[in-house]
Amino acid sequence: MEVLEIGLVLMALLFLFLGAGLWVALSLFAVGIIGLEFFSGAQTGPVMATTAWSSIATWSLAPLPLFIWMGEILFRSRLSEDMFTGLAPWLNKLPGRLLHVNILGCGIFAAVSGSSAATAATIGRMSIPELRKQGYADKLILGTLAGSGTLGLLIPPSIILIVYGVSAELSIARLFIAGVLPGVMLIVMFMGFVMIWATIHKDKMPPAAPGIPFMDKVRASGRLIPVILLITAVIGSIYGGVATPTEAAAFGVVGALILSGFSRTLNWASFVDGLMGATRTSCMICFILAGASILTVAMGFTGIPRELAGLISDMNLSPYALLAMLTLFFIVMGCFLDGISVVVLTTSVILPMVQAAHIDLLWFGIYVVLVVEMSQITPPVGFNLFVLQGLTGKNLFSIALAALPFFFLLMAAVALITIFPGIATWLPTQMN
Repeated sequence: MEVLEIGLVLMALLFLFLGAGLWVALSLFAVGIIGLEFFSGAQTGPVMATTAWSSIATWSLAPLPLFIWMGEILFRSRLSEDMFTGLAPWLNKLPGRLLHVNILGCGIFAAVSGSSAATAATIGRMSIPELRKQGYADKLILGTLAGSGTLGLLIPPSIILIVYGVSAELSIARLFIAGVLPGVMLIVMFMGFVMIWATIHKDKMPPAAPGIPFMDKVRASGRLIPVILLITAVIGSIYGGVATPTEAAAFGVVGALILSGFSRTLNWASFVDGLMGATRTSCMICFILAGASILTVAMGFTGIPRELAGLISDMNLSPYALLAMLTLFFIVMGCFLDGISVVVLTTSVILPMVQAAHIDLLWFGIYVVLVVEMSQITPPVGFNLFVLQGLTGKNLFSIALAALPFFFLLMAAVALITIFPGIATWLPTQMN
């Protein structure tokens, strides 16, 4: 059997297992074992044992459970309430007013949770009832939440960037810092769209609330400021070379525990719940990574990545044409799988093509995250759409329609970092 035919067989088996409802990690393990056993001369047992262990026994993954735990601690505090009461007074005079709370709130919580679905759910649970009560249109409420929730994948400390960094053998610190400017750019683009929409449709906006004195605004933000300072310290320590991602993550956990203690939301039950939540999520990601490493090695033994890279090379595609093809591919994949699964499933096959096209792997990591963000708000399996459907009971496709402008904004962001790659690569070059 030809190498590419073997690849098609393995891909068909993978989609068969996934379609049957088998866990992503088990599907990866199964296809990897079949590839090793039937399409290579390797000894399956020893290869599996050494590969699975080496894929997760790495210091690069050490920040993962710590950052997840930091997010779990703050998630169980009153952070979402603090964000609404702390941000609302400052945004009341902007066109679009409290709709910006969704965008900035998601941006801040993204830096805490590292998860797109958790960001949309947490901010949505707090803001949807309040914005509806004040007369804001559902279309803009849901659209801003669906679009801004995707920031959880990009703004550091991003879980998916850790997974990509481990898969591509890149510096996690540099990837984190590479995500800062694109994340800020997206927040500005989202807020700009809301301001333009609100200026054009003034009749559809509720009246502004009466202004409050400056010191009252500061007092309203009192509990939010320490969280922002903690996030700034964590990311700043990595950028300045003061701490490694693992050390910064440990600092973040201690800081989150202290803040949770001061806000009186830390007790034994919340501590255990946060620890167990972080353990479950970390184990799930490590299980997927181990399965992906088995499949990667199996593909290496069959020669599929080498053949695909050669095929792409023979097609003489320009880097832009290759990126256009990959954008479509990632959007389709993201319609059926979560972002982490998309990255670990495709890295072994895609990266040889990307390297053959002389595309910077650091830049490509930010590109992948932006494209996967687009898939989070596209039906039929956009995870953010499901989250908002659960919160509101609205039809899935009506939520997707509300999120459509933000899908196009994400597409514009992909175009911008492609035309101006320095948006993603400049900050990492300035690191100590």
